[in-house]
Amino acid sequence: MNTGFSEQDIKKIAEALGAPYQKTGNMFRIKVTAEQRELSLEIHPDMLIGDTTGDLISVYTPTSHLQLHFCSGYVISESLGEVTFVGEHGGRLSGLIVEQGAGCSLFANVDRKLLSGDFTRLGPEVMLTGLALSLTEDILPDQLTDM
Repeated sequence: MNTGFSEQDIKKIAEALGAPYQKTGNMFRIKVTAEQRELSLEIHPDMLIGDTTGDLISVYTPTSHLQLHFCSGYVISESLGEVTFVGEHGGRLSGLIVEQGAGCSLFANVDRKLLSGDFTRLGPEVMLTGLALSLTEDILPDQLTDM
């Protein structure tokens, strides 16, 4: 799992999203635009969140603001043109997916067991969640974490 984002990580993420990045202090911003949509992705490595230091991912769109606290890793899917950021706590996952087309999706408090189950046995609403976050299974530790 990731323990902080390096500038090399940011370069890979920006390249996958087809957008340049800017560094301001310890924060990186990637502005993704596509046709009539745009979003700003901010990555704050090693930021104080309450009493604990962790990685904060923020997505700003004209109509929403999404955050993933204590991001523990990311997966780039070049074929899908997206980056999935994931955080885990007590066997529950939250994933924030940012697309090259300036779209984003948030899946929160997902039971980790859904990733390795039989997707065909799930309802369509839950199946999408399992499929979307299954890309992160390889970067998750074998043991469940409490933080």
